[in-house]
Amino acid sequence: MYNIGDKVVYPMHGAGVIEAIEEQEVLGEKRNYYIMAMPIGDMRVMIPMKSVDSIGLREVITPNEAEQVIQILRGEESIMSQNWNHRYRANMEKIKSGDIYLVAEVVRNLSLRDLEKGLSTGERKMLDTAKQILISELVLAQNKTEDEVNEMLASFLE
Repeated sequence: MYNIGDKVVYPMHGAGVIEAIEEQEVLGEKRNYYIMAMPIGDMRVMIPMKSVDSIGLREVITPNEAEQVIQILRGEESIMSQNWNHRYRANMEKIKSGDIYLVAEVVRNLSLRDLEKGLSTGERKMLDTAKQILISELVLAQNKTEDEVNEMLASFLE
């Protein structure tokens, strides 16, 4: 159970802050929802409280864990399949997992691949999605602005 003000991560969407808990009627059924404000894109997301475990909602990482994420970003590219389809599926599974360390791997690997060979449209979209998820969590974990985190990422991935 989360409370108003808690910083949480919604896999495939990113990190945000629970700003309200509301009862809403959807399709004739009343349910309780967390209302999460996302720091990037000024979005609000409604998360059914009874689905929290199945969707993988979790707390934002600590500043120490954020340092581990940064070490992953600075690391060497992992071995990835040369087959575009296999690589795409493996990366999508990592993003869907909600594990920030795996998302950081995807950002690092696709950024390095982009510098070397360029990316397909699908992989570029995946990189953008993974970056947004990563940035949203680092913004909250490190109490930095989106611009500060973007500059930090750019310095690692050049």
